[in-house]
Amino acid sequence: VLEVSVQIELWGAETPRTFRPLWVLEELGIGYDHYPIGSRTGETQTEDYRTLTQKQKIPLLRDGEFVLIESLAISRYLIAGYGEDIFWTPQSQRDKAREDEWCCHIYGELDETGLYVMRRHGELAHIYGASPEVMSASKAYVEKQLQGIGFHLEGRQSVMSGGFGLADILLMSCVDWAVFYELKLPEVLLTYRAHMVQRPAYQKAMAKNYAKLLGDQNGTA
Repeated sequence: VLEVSVQIELWGAETPRTFRPLWVLEELGIGYDHYPIGSRTGETQTEDYRTLTQKQKIPLLRDGEFVLIESLAISRYLIAGYGEDIFWTPQSQRDKAREDEWCCHIYGELDETGLYVMRRHGELAHIYGASPEVMSASKAYVEKQLQGIGFHLEGRQSVMSGGFGLADILLMSCVDWAVFYELKLPEVLLTYRAHMVQRPAYQKAMAKNYAKLLGDQNGTA
């Protein structure tokens, strides 16, 4: 386990991918500085930000001199370094492989193949083009994957049998994304979500990540 740093900084807000490391940090309860820059706002294109990463993406973590992007990599790094007493972490080779399986499935099938495709041809249609056919097919695909995950979650409160961990961080970000897009979720996933949203750290991360959106909905921004 790494020594807790007092230099942790996180860039990014307003997307499911930036929500993931924010939630992890709130669960850990360690100090960090948050810079809520957004994607496609020009904030990732500045010279200062390019000195952090030429990839010009969010989220981005800086822990001392160590810089890391990608929500899954950042979340895994934080949990491995600072969260063994808070998160379930796999110890056996098979448990590590099983967690990887779920993380790859959630990120690859729900996020990249489904929900982000919907974002591209919905919210970002002015960039990527509108396509009702793609939207409809992606919606059906995500709902099918959610059904399969629902079967796995029967009788469980977490993705892994050991308890709350990295796979839950990823899954909940996608479940919330699907709810926002008004997709049909199996009842077991709605029950799972109702359990997760009660976590204080989840609520704090939501308030930070979606401050502008929540403000808009409340008529305060």
